[in-house]
Amino acid sequence: MNLQPDTRNMGETLLLVLLVLLCFFTGLGMAPLFDVDEGAFSEATREMLEGGNYLTTYLNGEPRFDKPILIYWLQALSVRIFGIGEFAFRFPSAVASALWAGAIYLFARRETGRKEAFIATAAMVTSLQVTIIGKAAIADALLNCLLAVSMFAIYLYYRERKRLWILLAFAMIGLGTLTKGPIAILIPLAVSAIFFTMEKELKAWIRAMFDPAGIVLFLLIVAPWYTLEYLDQGMAFIEGFILKHNVSRFNTPLEQHAGSLWYYFPVVLLGLMPSTGLLVPIAMRLRKLLQQPLNRFLLLWFACVFIFFSLSGTKLPHYVIYGYTPLFILFGLVFHEVRNHWSLGIWPAVVLGMFALAPLLVTRLLPGIDDPFVRAVMQAALELMQGSYPWTMVAAAVIVLVIPLSGKKWPAFSFTAAAVLFALVINFSIMPLAGKLMQEPVKEAALLAKSKGWKIVMWKINYPSFLVYSEALVEKRKPAAGEIVFTSVKYLERLEGTEVLYSRNGLVLAKINE
Repeated sequence: MNLQPDTRNMGETLLLVLLVLLCFFTGLGMAPLFDVDEGAFSEATREMLEGGNYLTTYLNGEPRFDKPILIYWLQALSVRIFGIGEFAFRFPSAVASALWAGAIYLFARRETGRKEAFIATAAMVTSLQVTIIGKAAIADALLNCLLAVSMFAIYLYYRERKRLWILLAFAMIGLGTLTKGPIAILIPLAVSAIFFTMEKELKAWIRAMFDPAGIVLFLLIVAPWYTLEYLDQGMAFIEGFILKHNVSRFNTPLEQHAGSLWYYFPVVLLGLMPSTGLLVPIAMRLRKLLQQPLNRFLLLWFACVFIFFSLSGTKLPHYVIYGYTPLFILFGLVFHEVRNHWSLGIWPAVVLGMFALAPLLVTRLLPGIDDPFVRAVMQAALELMQGSYPWTMVAAAVIVLVIPLSGKKWPAFSFTAAAVLFALVINFSIMPLAGKLMQEPVKEAALLAKSKGWKIVMWKINYPSFLVYSEALVEKRKPAAGEIVFTSVKYLERLEGTEVLYSRNGLVLAKINE
């Protein structure tokens, strides 16, 4: 009698494992490292291994205080095992994303049910932003995993009052602080304080907050590196990491990453694809959802992240992902109340249709482009999108619309099938195309410089992945006579007497004549 449910459970679990492997591990080395972030993290790790300094990270020979140390240690371990390459640099993020997906499934199954957990996890694994960021060689996949587990532990403590959950929360927050800094403290602290106050359980929150064992555990994880780093770098660490990359990041736009108060509205709509349509039933059932403490916790979690980063001076698309985990669980809750599941396919179909129209848009815009670099990139993009590309996008859009119509008896599996198709298009068509367009010229130029033993001057551009592939540092200044410069065609025009040694998609290696 129990054989059928057990078989179904096993089938769902195996399907989710397959999704994780497909979206996070398959094709890890397919595209070159994307600049600036992937290139910067990977190069800092390479210089760590080359210099043997496992305390302070350096980028092009200068201290890099952007992020704490944990992701660099994990990348260094991966490179030790697999060797230098895109796969090794991205592997720790893929593992973190797999654990993140597993945490969502286990928590959602415990608190909401098996069917809801399946949808929540499938939505997370296949979502546009997560399937990209989830395997990128940066710190965000690891932070999202640690944030999710810490927040789950906080809610479970609210429900059960077990000290185990307090200790787990403190441990995860500590590891998060070692991954990306104070944001790993701020989100759990703010959400839990507001939630426990709303639930009239402030005393329980205070007891957890000042739990001696939890505080000691947190300090054991965090204090050694932060203390040693301060002793090694002094005020440069405080000014670079604490003040510039944390305080100033909120107060002012850092590195020209600004945006309006409405910046994250389109980011969320696009980033949650192909599950964006499930925001509608959440909005329509908001009053009903708010009747349950779990839903209040999840909605508060998302709201705090969304509002905080909307008010922040520095805005980057991946910041809002810190609030996606609760939305995925809410997707699982409302999915089985949706009557017209076919309507969920409209959203991803529209995006795929826009991808299909990209060649026409580029063709129309190209004549009006004066910037030589932008023009070169757009011409290369047009060449890459010739042939079967637009028809592949059109076919994918049609199939994403048709699958839910043909699977009315099994809406969860038809939804998952359409979501998987969308993720496959992103992972095996769009991202490799973007890699060929934007990053393959950087990699080729770097490998050429490495093979020739050239010492390179990088002028007016910033491609840290060039350092990774050339396995050498560069000088950043205007080149002198006899030197070889890596720059863009836009700036090459300002240099007199150059011999072009390599040129592709607007990027050039050139020698300055003596």
